Amino acid sequence: MALPLLLLLLLTTTAHVSPSQCGCDDRLYQKMINDFCFNHFKEEMGRLDSGMWCSWPETMEIYEGLTNCTCQVASRMDCFWPNQLVDNFFMKIHNTYFHHCALTGRLLDEPSISILTPFIGVSMLITLLMTTVVVWRSKRTEGML
Repeated sequence: MALPLLLLLLLTTTAHVSPSQCGCDDRLYQKMINDFCFNHFKEEMGRLDSGMWCSWPETMEIYEGLTNCTCQVASRMDCFWPNQLVDNFFMKIHNTYFHHCALTGRLLDEPSISILTPFIGVSMLITLLMTTVVVWRSKRTEGML
């Protein structure tokens, strides 16, 4: 008897709620976030050079504005936030504006040789030292037997 109750609890807590299940008009909600939030975001991003789109300090305020806008629209329309429409909306935003950005928000570069040389040198010295210690210990124990 406890297992079906636990299963029901898990299903209700992990289920993804869509706007249409909470009395929210999903078509109107989609139109509102496109008309109000996306158009403003598009204007703001258009003011930036496209080379700066991957710079988090440059886009953070614009992105936060977009996030807050979708949340405010959801709140005023009595919709859950976040929801599947918002997830899809942000996926489209990322595919359009941030698809070539690295996960850290900046393009990855190879480390300079001045950084690599100490790491390579120290690891080579440790390897040679450990090999020498092992050989020395094995010869020393052979002589004692």
